[in-house]
Amino acid sequence: MALSPTWHAWLSENLLRGVAADALARALVAGGVAPEDARAEVELARRHPAVEAGARQMGAGAEVASLLDVRAALHAQAGFRVERRRGVSAEAFRDGYYRAHRPVILEDFLEGWPLLERWRPEALARTHGEVEVEVMTGRESRADHDLSPDACRTVMRLSEFLHRLEHGGPTNDLYLTARNFALERSELRGLLDDVRFPPGFLHPHPEPGGIKLWIGPAGTRTALHHDVDSVLFGQVHGRKRFWLIPSFETPRVYNRTHVWSAVDASAPDLERFPAFGTAHVHEVVLGPGELLFIPVGWWHQVHALDVSVSVTFQSLDLPGGNARWHTSR
Repeated sequence: MALSPTWHAWLSENLLRGVAADALARALVAGGVAPEDARAEVELARRHPAVEAGARQMGAGAEVASLLDVRAALHAQAGFRVERRRGVSAEAFRDGYYRAHRPVILEDFLEGWPLLERWRPEALARTHGEVEVEVMTGRESRADHDLSPDACRTVMRLSEFLHRLEHGGPTNDLYLTARNFALERSELRGLLDDVRFPPGFLHPHPEPGGIKLWIGPAGTRTALHHDVDSVLFGQVHGRKRFWLIPSFETPRVYNRTHVWSAVDASAPDLERFPAFGTAHVHEVVLGPGELLFIPVGWWHQVHALDVSVSVTFQSLDLPGGNARWHTSR
């Protein structure tokens, strides 16, 4: 049987990623290709002038990828796990996590902040219910909602939105995300009075858009991606599950479009994405009052387990500021 253009592109990509020919042939067989045809197609793809030229161009990249593989091996040998800590000082955070490029959960970070009570859904409905907000709807019917969010933008009263997420059950169809810029609205700017700015963690004068609000029902999902700078992710209400993958394993996550991966880290299709099978995936659950530090470039996928309110910070109070990855994708 003749391979489709999609299969040809898949073969070329994985050959350039260094995936073994036998593994690619097995995936083709699983897709309905006869074994002898599968082996022949892999060999034809390997000898294609474009693949051969790409392999030559990737020579320097292969050296970098090999170095990253060494870093991943050291990561595995260290038995890394995402620590849960309390009472971490700004100095210990800066040296042990930010500069060390290590995620950590700070269990007591939000303790005493007014937002733990004032940003609960019922409190927001009472104090700001009449404010019109932009939210994302129709996400279930659009596989590309993370890449093309504009088609999902809808305006409604905050009280209506909160009623729907409280009573509509688990869904990924309805979500107030960072892209809705809720805290930039003049009617909601007062919510920032409920935020605290611990020295050495959060800059007292955040840049515009440096604090973002996320509100949604159980079931909301954010696809596997990385941020271009380090993020402090605070959980105000409800719980969220995270899948975290080290930045130095970027070659294994099939990063095809800007900061996004094509892989579902919660249920990876290893026939389509065989290189992901060697990625180290760290799964954690973040509860109310806790904060997750996500270092720049670390891949993460997020799934809300409950009705959830979250806040993210990118204006960190660090010498030299928050280091940024100027990605070319």
